[in-house]
Amino acid sequence: MNRIALGAIALVLTAGLAGAAPEAPPAAPPGEASAAGLTAVDTPNDEGRSITVTWARSPRDIGDAAVFKGYQILRADHADGPFAEVGFVIGGKTEFRDNVAEGAAHWYRVRAVAGSDSSETGTAGPVRASAQWFDAGRSNVLIVTVLLAFLMIWYIERAKKGEELFIRKIHGLDAIDEAVGRSTELGKPVLFSFGLGEIKDIVTVAALSILRQVAVRCAQHGTELLVPNWDPLVMAAAQETIQQAYSEPGRPDLYKEGNVSFLTSDQFGYAAGVDGMMIRQKPGAVFFMGYFYAEALLMSETGHSVGAIQIAGTTAVTQLPFFIASCDYTLIGEEMLAASCYLKRDPQLLGSIKGEDFVKAILIVGFAALAVVGTAGALLAGAGRPWLSGVFQAIIQWFVTA
Repeated sequence: MNRIALGAIALVLTAGLAGAAPEAPPAAPPGEASAAGLTAVDTPNDEGRSITVTWARSPRDIGDAAVFKGYQILRADHADGPFAEVGFVIGGKTEFRDNVAEGAAHWYRVRAVAGSDSSETGTAGPVRASAQWFDAGRSNVLIVTVLLAFLMIWYIERAKKGEELFIRKIHGLDAIDEAVGRSTELGKPVLFSFGLGEIKDIVTVAALSILRQVAVRCAQHGTELLVPNWDPLVMAAAQETIQQAYSEPGRPDLYKEGNVSFLTSDQFGYAAGVDGMMIRQKPGAVFFMGYFYAEALLMSETGHSVGAIQIAGTTAVTQLPFFIASCDYTLIGEEMLAASCYLKRDPQLLGSIKGEDFVKAILIVGFAALAVVGTAGALLAGAGRPWLSGVFQAIIQWFVTA
């Protein structure tokens, strides 16, 4: 019995020791959680609205949120305080950007929060936020802008001197005379649609220049021009454009204000109205110039069914395939934006588009060369020659805008 009793007592004592709570670690000595190396400077390359505060990482900041909470950023308007919290960052971060008013002096402290053991750094200041006149991180944008401006001015001056600057053929614009002439021979009207574009859209402004050319040809041939509209402001701009265009060849009497009409601001209601107009009037030529959505194919198929020559132009990438399939000529993307220059041949417009195209050509060649350098750098890096890969990364970083 004694042996059994002793064994039971030993078993109970062993279980009690195994289930006892582990002994708590010793408390950290005071000041162990503090962050050092505090600096506060005006944020570079900004508009003078922030101060960047940095500090060294606390010894207790080891990635355990239960042990270390984070850093409190304290700010005061005087060196003696009082200091108030203006921000809090989690552990692992050693930088904070404080939004302040320009020109005012500020002092900063950082408090490392680690449970009951929280301590502050010394004071950094005074520091004032000030605006910089140039963002050095955007020097790449400056270089490209200067290059573009130089090329534009150079080509504009060449065009003013009468030099013939080459612009490739845009067959859709060259076909305007053919389309209007065919309508005149058949005794049918010409229909022009802006789609669902608004007057603030650049593609609608470009379409107005094309409308002007179409209206001039219609006035010269005495052909009726119909312009149904979805937007009232675009309608007003179209009326003014056509009225001026009819005056150029000396035929203002042919202008009919009622031919430039407002249908509806409903998408498919407008499409139905244009389709009905085409079926009734049976135009000999139809122009779709502007921004279009799902109604594009509905209208262009109706125009095809009445046997009209159709010339379309849009920057809506999703609708271009439908216009290409159903229309005789299609202006794709930037061809619409170059229409005014192509039709008018103004030296300023001509020089601008030539300068832009030259910069685009430089960028295309540069990107192709950069792809070759990057590929060669990756291949040579595997052979123990990483220098070309470093050149590639440096060029990539130069193009990154902060």
